[in-house]
Amino acid sequence: MTQSLPEQRPARERAFAGSGPPPVVVIGAGPYGLSVAAHLRAGGVPVLVFGETLGSWRHAMATGMFLKSTPDAVDLSAPVPGARLADFRRAHGEPELTELTPIPCDVFVRYGQWFQKQHVGEVDPARVVSVDRATTDSGFTVRLDDDRELAAAAVVVATGLNGLAHVPAELTHLCPDGAGRGALVSHTSHHTDLSPYAGRRVAVIGGGQSALESAALLHEAGAEVQVLVREDHVLWGSTPGSARARWRRMARPYSPLGTGWILAAVCRAPGAVRRLPAAVRMLLFRRALGPSGGWWLRDRVEGVLRVRTSCRVTRAEAARSGVRLEVAGPRSASEALTVDHVLAATGYRLDLDAVPFLSPTVRGALACVPGSKAPRLKAGFESSVPGLYFAGSLAAPTYGPMMRFVAGTEYVATRIAAHAARRVSAP
Repeated sequence: MTQSLPEQRPARERAFAGSGPPPVVVIGAGPYGLSVAAHLRAGGVPVLVFGETLGSWRHAMATGMFLKSTPDAVDLSAPVPGARLADFRRAHGEPELTELTPIPCDVFVRYGQWFQKQHVGEVDPARVVSVDRATTDSGFTVRLDDDRELAAAAVVVATGLNGLAHVPAELTHLCPDGAGRGALVSHTSHHTDLSPYAGRRVAVIGGGQSALESAALLHEAGAEVQVLVREDHVLWGSTPGSARARWRRMARPYSPLGTGWILAAVCRAPGAVRRLPAAVRMLLFRRALGPSGGWWLRDRVEGVLRVRTSCRVTRAEAARSGVRLEVAGPRSASEALTVDHVLAATGYRLDLDAVPFLSPTVRGALACVPGSKAPRLKAGFESSVPGLYFAGSLAAPTYGPMMRFVAGTEYVATRIAAHAARRVSAP
């Protein structure tokens, strides 16, 4: 029987009082956490969600950014009709977005908040500080930053990329107190507003969507920007279109992640990806999706910003006038460059050691995918610790690159919910 949303508060109170069946605890209220919770609740499984609804999307993306994905690849997953982005737009009297309409991040945030209210219910904003194995029974003990504690039958880690931002070693020594808005170096995830850099010289490191869009926003805010790209060219996505010639569609089939047989295959069969040798999976994880910019961004970058390709930062030091960078060019010739700030659009590193709430006991029992620091997952996204599940990016080295995008929510949510429900109902 489906649990109605008004009944959640008594279930939550029973969980903290230690009465009633232990719930499944979902840590993270982004696309994956919300989708898993929606499926669990629809199945009558007691579930508590901790986090801030779409917190990373609200606090780790600059104002004015758009999603790179098309509307058909950003639907959250619920086991009932009426949960898609198009349904949200229709419910609010807003026009349906097409594949030729870039989606503003703030629209996606509003959609996520609506989805939560319609299909998930209450999300507790408390931060989880500890997940440990229960001492007297199977399951886990979960402790929050307000000193509340509860027992959980299972735990789903759906924290996205929080805490996983990567700043290259060549730059970290410039910010001994950590990279950030007030330091000489920051990561793109540190910013919601790039306007304070107006009139300043900024070097953006990276050649992907985050680098190119941040550079465009900086330029439009009045900064003097140049982009340093390691690759020998910038790759741009192709303009979507359903009228492609038949032979083109066959040669490069469409998928939620782009066109091409490899992307289409990994999107169609993530379970088959899990059965590949670890070395092949890691190759897919690293190479299937290289850095690229959205097709709609191209006119804001090409011929507008200075983009230097085939170059890399070999040395960086603080200078009286900002940061002095030594940059090796395509022929290994080195050139000095002085800027006021360095913005690292250098992605994320999947590392279980950076998941702060896993106790040493739990962390020590987690098996990793060979060649990575990401958890090795079984069918149902369960880790080597029984009852501990991982959704989203940390699942990508096992299930493939679709786990890095919203497009993977339905596949993940249906399987975690089914597997966790069996665990909760087991005697």
